[in-house]
Amino acid sequence: MIRGLPRGALLASIILGLPIGLAAPALAQSANFERVATYPVYLNLPAGADPTTETVAEIVTASDDGMTLIYTDGAGDALGMVDVSDPAAPQGAGRVDLEGEPTSVYAHGAMVYAGVNTAESYVEPSGHAAVVDLASQSVVATCDVGGQPDSVAVSPDGAYLAVVVENERDEDLDDGVIPQLPSGHLAVIDLGPDGMPENCDAARIVDLAGLADLAPDDAEPEYVDINTDNVAVVTLQENNHLVLVDLPTGTVSGHFAGGAVDLTAIDTEDDGVVQGNSSLDGVPREPDAVSWIDTNRFVTANEGDYEGGSRGFTIFGTDGSVQYDSGNAYEHLGMRLGHYPDGRADNKGMEPEGAEVGTFGDDTLIFVNAERGNVVMVYRDTGGDPELVDILPTAVGPEGLLAIPQRDLFVVATEVDEADEGIRATLTIFARTADAPVYPDIVSHDDPATGAPIGWGALSGLVAHDSDAATVYAVSDSFYSESRIFTVDVSTTPAVITDYVTLTLDGEVKAYDLEGLALRAGGGFWVVSEGSINAERPNLLLAVAADGTVEQEIALPEDVDALMRNNGFEGVAAWEHDGSEQVVVAFQREWEGDPDQHVRLGIYAPDTGSWGFVHYPIDAPSSPRGGWVGLSEITHLGDGTFAILERDNQPGTYATHKVVTAVSLAGIEPAAQGDAFPVLEKTVTIDLLPMLRATNGWISDKPEGIAVTADGQAYLVVDNDGVDDATGETQFLRLGTADDLVP
Repeated sequence: MIRGLPRGALLASIILGLPIGLAAPALAQSANFERVATYPVYLNLPAGADPTTETVAEIVTASDDGMTLIYTDGAGDALGMVDVSDPAAPQGAGRVDLEGEPTSVYAHGAMVYAGVNTAESYVEPSGHAAVVDLASQSVVATCDVGGQPDSVAVSPDGAYLAVVVENERDEDLDDGVIPQLPSGHLAVIDLGPDGMPENCDAARIVDLAGLADLAPDDAEPEYVDINTDNVAVVTLQENNHLVLVDLPTGTVSGHFAGGAVDLTAIDTEDDGVVQGNSSLDGVPREPDAVSWIDTNRFVTANEGDYEGGSRGFTIFGTDGSVQYDSGNAYEHLGMRLGHYPDGRADNKGMEPEGAEVGTFGDDTLIFVNAERGNVVMVYRDTGGDPELVDILPTAVGPEGLLAIPQRDLFVVATEVDEADEGIRATLTIFARTADAPVYPDIVSHDDPATGAPIGWGALSGLVAHDSDAATVYAVSDSFYSESRIFTVDVSTTPAVITDYVTLTLDGEVKAYDLEGLALRAGGGFWVVSEGSINAERPNLLLAVAADGTVEQEIALPEDVDALMRNNGFEGVAAWEHDGSEQVVVAFQREWEGDPDQHVRLGIYAPDTGSWGFVHYPIDAPSSPRGGWVGLSEITHLGDGTFAILERDNQPGTYATHKVVTAVSLAGIEPAAQGDAFPVLEKTVTIDLLPMLRATNGWISDKPEGIAVTADGQAYLVVDNDGVDDATGETQFLRLGTADDLVP
């Protein structure tokens, strides 16, 4: 491996499937995006509102000067305004009530235009286009569009407002099979020089029925974008069709099928294992969002909705020619980044849903988001195959994408808002101010068994190789149905998962809840599996050979095991004490009989099979959401000194306590169950929150693993929860040196 290979060149090597160290084309040499703010839109609720009120940020637009963001909040029947004059410090700037559900929004000049759904049933759809004066934040006109709107766009010259009227289908009726009348259409509203509608009472209706081969009498238009020639491109998602409309005349100027794709080496099984060992033939693209690249080409995000979804994006010519299709490459990126949502493997995978194009300096950039993978891929248009230039992590459920080239900004609206789970809908703001790609921190090589990237996620424990400073090992937890130990090369940025072994017992693949690992004297690993009363899974200390064979499952004594609540083994370390190996296991939270704010460390002696215990004092919860504080990791630093990762269970803005502490077991005699346990003295050595927040994202509650390499470098990994009700972002950070972990 080549230490110090630049991030851009390394990432290009990995993405292109080249061996690291060989010459590879660098990513674009222009500036890159870095996240400067994540704004949870509940902060824009009216004064006195309950902060747990559901808020949504689905589609986002901006004023012409790029200083104000406007987003749709369908849960609150409102538009929200956010001041981003300082993009690193967004401020709520008010809300506009719409008396209906906003489905899309587009700002131009002095006005903001929103599609508003007022339908009470699928068979009687209704809605209108609301015109909002930006300065006064008041609705100045409502224009009936003949049904339920879904997407709006204004022509670059400000002459036309195009409104996609989907009249969406009932997915519970006949399994969602179309046709389901009434059909959808495109409504065209002519705008005056002041931005006010000139035909508000009589929108021009463009009939889109009769064009597609699939359910031609039930057009299901989804998204619209307009080029500088005043030609609108409309996706008919469920019909797998695209339509071009000349707006001045209101006539269809072209249309063609979205076509189909064959996909190989992808994951199609919701089986708890991310592995590209499947294929699909003839998958309809079923495009969702669409964005013009120039007057002759546009890009579609092929999410799918009815029977397809080709798990990627396509660049079409206006003649219907496919000029580029990502095939399985977009899906493979999700696997490589640890952002692949295995629970969606059997249903559209990463789900690329949004597409946006913006010209930044000399670069025309294409942005494609993964709704289920919580990431945006950024490509530079070359006129041929696009070049990957950036990977941007988001909060949960990215929907709306917005390029603001005049300010070198890019914005993502995420819609998932579950206050009880600590997940909030956000606006994430990126600035094109970095001189190299900022994300990811860790990626994977290809798996020789499948030809697809090594699937990974939910990394929960680390340990370093005892002599090779470039190598650490990691485990993933119970999110996946096969337990694996991964080999990670940390000599490069990003770090690279190069290999793995799967844990087996008596030839059977095992599904433990691996939470920590340590090197075992004589070779192999000590690994801990966390028990669960609800899952009827015991806490186990595992002796594992280097090839993944489980040689021994070691349980706690029965009288100790009976004291378990529902949080068990969470970390493991090993050291030589008085000439023999001892294994130290961290328990996450208090068990029955433990004093308040004291958790156990269990000390196991392999020579005798005996257990002893000490108590570790944890801090009280300090988050405004309450929660709990517990342990996530223990790492031996030498001479009986251990680093311990202590954290609360709160994410995002709710997090208040994530620290590394140091304790010493030197001279401490562990006690047997039933005796008084010695209480260790701890010293906080690192406050992790500034480091975790430095990326300006919605941080995870779960920093989970620490390793110190043979040359004394300390690393931290954050569990991404397998992208399930989580952002999927894995932070793999250098903490400093071993000296930084001791008092």
